[in-house]
Amino acid sequence: MAMPTPTLHDLNGAEQEAFVAMVGFVFEHSPWIAAEAWRQRPFASLEQLHQSLCTVLREATAEEKLNLIRAHPDLVGKAALAGSLTAASSQEQAAAGLDRLSPEEIAQFTRYNAQYHQQFGFPFVICARENKKESILAAFPVRLQHSRDKEVETALAEIAKIAWLRLVDAVRSD
Repeated sequence: MAMPTPTLHDLNGAEQEAFVAMVGFVFEHSPWIAAEAWRQRPFASLEQLHQSLCTVLREATAEEKLNLIRAHPDLVGKAALAGSLTAASSQEQAAAGLDRLSPEEIAQFTRYNAQYHQQFGFPFVICARENKKESILAAFPVRLQHSRDKEVETALAEIAKIAWLRLVDAVRSD
């Protein structure tokens, strides 16, 4: 039986383990962010919860930030093509139309992903739900011009957007 969608009240009253079980997924494969934010309860709003989660991220070490970025799958990458993405990532890539690409478009994503990995050492992260395949493909050459520091900053900002949308989906109003 599926667990009912939690409310903010449920999150505020939850023990750390339960809290992490309810919202730990909002940052891809990084439940440690929710575990740390739990200490800042109670949250007056979903926005405050998101702000607390993002504060944990902002205060993380450079290595933790890179590990979070690296926890994200490549867009139209091996995991997507093999069907082994997390449910959230799969839905987000589908929302951008990335599950309905021509062989040429898949090849273009593959080339950009390889170039991006070679240049920065981590996957290209963009909030797919706020984009479509055309805007994502257009973003690659622009972002490939960034410095590594600028691209880390950009990736983390995109991750915060992804986390917000996942949080809104995961928690119902009180």
